[in-house]
Amino acid sequence: MKTRVFCGLFLGAMASSVFGAETASYFLYELGRLSVYMLVENQGQGRPGILIGASQAVLDRYMPGGAYTSETNTFLIKGNGKTVVIDTGFGGALFDSMKKLGVDPAQVDAVLLTHMHGDHIGGMQRDGKPLFPNARVYLAQEERDYWTRTAINQGAVAALAAYGSQVETFRSGKLGAKLQELLPGISPVAAFGHTPGHTAFLLESAGKRLLIWGDLMHAQAVQFPAPDISVTYDTDPKAAAEVRKRILAWAAENKVPIGGMHLVFPAVGTVRAEGSGYRFVPEAVQ
Repeated sequence: MKTRVFCGLFLGAMASSVFGAETASYFLYELGRLSVYMLVENQGQGRPGILIGASQAVLDRYMPGGAYTSETNTFLIKGNGKTVVIDTGFGGALFDSMKKLGVDPAQVDAVLLTHMHGDHIGGMQRDGKPLFPNARVYLAQEERDYWTRTAINQGAVAALAAYGSQVETFRSGKLGAKLQELLPGISPVAAFGHTPGHTAFLLESAGKRLLIWGDLMHAQAVQFPAPDISVTYDTDPKAAAEVRKRILAWAAENKVPIGGMHLVFPAVGTVRAEGSGYRFVPEAVQ
């Protein structure tokens, strides 16, 4: 059985502006033999200007206050003899949360990257030194090729350089097909569109599954009911919308819970089809 635990405190101006003075900094989701911790990196408000093609009627219906709650999250997974981090946020609250959980960065065996935007790789290195010195770093081959070939993201170049030969690339699989595990119970899933190698990770343990889908969605208040709407951060907005609809349909049909880097606390829950779109049902907080 899954357990849902409300843990810790996140303090700060961004958090207090939306959630009050004290807000949970992490959420534990038990998945079979895996303990999955959603770690809050920061919280604030997003504006509708990033939404592509959102009509005023859609904004009035799903964003009546003219803004939406914005959050950046990372995930920490413990189990099967491994400690794994998925994305590193800006590299701030992540390390505070890890300390609360008794996890030293040197104990992390692997860092999995959904993609290489700054709010996902900010905790990779400082001054050229790896912040997870003993970890292997995994990212999609397409993602590495794009950012290193174009050299338009010097943060990505620096993050990879800090790890040298500890970096490994992979080819993601497709939902519904046989997936290849990167690590015990963790398989990469192609979710290209937000970036050329954007990747979700499917976790499986004891017959249970959880899909951590990275940046498949930024403004959940709008994009669940209207998944055709992409954001200006998407490298290919059309492809991002298509993969979002495909993964939402799969998660709803197969009743597989999802977790996201920009979903709001607890940022883990189930997807249900509703009308022409979907509804997100977050996990209960105890």
